[in-house]
Amino acid sequence: MVDERRTDERRTDERRTDERRTDERSAGEPPEGKAPDTEPWRDRRDGLHLGGPGFARYIEAMRRAQDLVAGTNPPPGVVLAATRSLNGLNALLEPFAATEDDTPSGSRTDLPGRGHPLLLPLLIDAESEGSLRGRVTFGRFHLGRGGAAHGGTIPLLFDDLLGRVANPPGRGRARTARLTVHYRQITPIDVELEVEATRERSEGRKQWVRGRLLRDGAVLSNAEGLFVTLRPGQP
Repeated sequence: MVDERRTDERRTDERRTDERRTDERSAGEPPEGKAPDTEPWRDRRDGLHLGGPGFARYIEAMRRAQDLVAGTNPPPGVVLAATRSLNGLNALLEPFAATEDDTPSGSRTDLPGRGHPLLLPLLIDAESEGSLRGRVTFGRFHLGRGGAAHGGTIPLLFDDLLGRVANPPGRGRARTARLTVHYRQITPIDVELEVEATRERSEGRKQWVRGRLLRDGAVLSNAEGLFVTLRPGQP
């Protein structure tokens, strides 16, 4: 009987401990023994060394190739030759597949668009707590119709732009919860444009950030975004 009571008491203590840990998680506290993730995606590791000194030229050549694929009409023979070259490039790169934390693409904050071929080549001129200013040029790869950048590339730019403001060092990784874009004028390609973003306010884990895309001071589009800092353990 004594042993049974001790077993029951031990099970009760274990259940209470599990309940306390569950409450801590739901309250946003890190599980016991696990430190909170207080560094955003761009500061999780020093990625500036990844890819070596030649990676900037590598990404520049990739962006140029994207523009040429979107903006040329090669004859069939050239298409076949280019396809062979691309297949050769694929074979060259495939043995070096890596995790997202070990690839220079997206980690090189010293390069336009963090060295990622999907992102717009955003150049940051000034960045401080809660705001930034920079420049961006949409290329032929981003063309929609009528000489204007494709409408879908504008939210992509703002998501990256506003996300940088919402992910300062030490705050914790924040993800986009809502993004609203207002199109004022067409966005031209092959013209350097200005961008700016500012954190309007914060409330708990939530941040409201605004941004604008301009040409010579005239607003082409603007956006408002809501970003939410992740709880410990959230992907």
